[in-house]
Amino acid sequence: MQADTVDTPLAAPQVPPHAQVIRMATAYWVSRAVYAVARLGIADLLKDEPRDAEHLAAATDTHAPTLRRVLRSLASVGLFRTDEQDRFALTTLGAALQSDAPGAARSTVIALAGEWMWAAWGEVLHAVRTGETGLQKALGVSEYQYLAQHPEEASHFNAAMIGFHGDEPAAIVESYDFSGMRRVVDVGGGSGNLLGTILTANPNVRGVLLDRPQVVPDAERNLSAVRVTDRCQVAGGDFLEAVPDGGDVYIVSHCIHNWDEPSCVRILANCRRAMQQAGRLLIIEAVVRPGDEPDPAKILDLAMLLIPGGQERSQEEYRILLEKAGFRLTRVVPTRTSASIIEAIPA
Repeated sequence: MQADTVDTPLAAPQVPPHAQVIRMATAYWVSRAVYAVARLGIADLLKDEPRDAEHLAAATDTHAPTLRRVLRSLASVGLFRTDEQDRFALTTLGAALQSDAPGAARSTVIALAGEWMWAAWGEVLHAVRTGETGLQKALGVSEYQYLAQHPEEASHFNAAMIGFHGDEPAAIVESYDFSGMRRVVDVGGGSGNLLGTILTANPNVRGVLLDRPQVVPDAERNLSAVRVTDRCQVAGGDFLEAVPDGGDVYIVSHCIHNWDEPSCVRILANCRRAMQQAGRLLIIEAVVRPGDEPDPAKILDLAMLLIPGGQERSQEEYRILLEKAGFRLTRVVPTRTSASIIEAIPA
């Protein structure tokens, strides 16, 4: 009598080291394809029904055979699927690239994988050799100069910051008690997403948002959408020169990592001069973990090097930076996101 046999699944083949390294080096192939379909708005065109490459090419003024190849490649990584009629349809991943999808993935891809950042990353060797930004070498301008000159890109970038940081504002409100505050000043507050979340959760708190004049319209629109404009002032200005005074809490969220150390000290010192003696400073940033374990902040640190010329810091590096600006680090409060709340008081 013959014994029954049971088919057992084969173990997944181990990828040899050289192949893993090559995969790392060619990851930008997929990145550039995702950028292309995001910029072309392909997901919006597929929102209601599948369409073939010829229809999509006519709608986007592209070359149909080439567009089909791009879409076929992205179908292989899960953004699209094809049917028996060789039409393309959205998957759950692909639907996230629609303009109105939660999380602002389309704007985030256009901003973070777009032409100006691509140009900056192309100068990575220059940055390593000199410590200068890749963006300055590639385009001859700073990040802020570029965004001021390109308002459409700036709008995508502002939306990207909301999408990139996701649920971070809610996580910050969950992790830190703002209820006893009187006046919160959000320095470099961008689109107002964080300040709006704080004010919505704390009806007795008033707020001030400071950012570049070109950012003010986006902030005003977002703060109006959450109905906190009666308790919030939006001011255009330069935090390297001065910040609004009289706050008992000053928040600097995802700004310190953008700047070189002298500029960081200047921004924080401006907050120190403007705040009440019993005030508090909250820096919202990723804090680099010690050791060699995977840490998104360690990769983000390279983007800070190449684009604005800043850096991510460890807790000890934040302590030293704060002391130079007249503060004493009191604690680091983790959140359920990659960001932490670095709390300091006047020294």
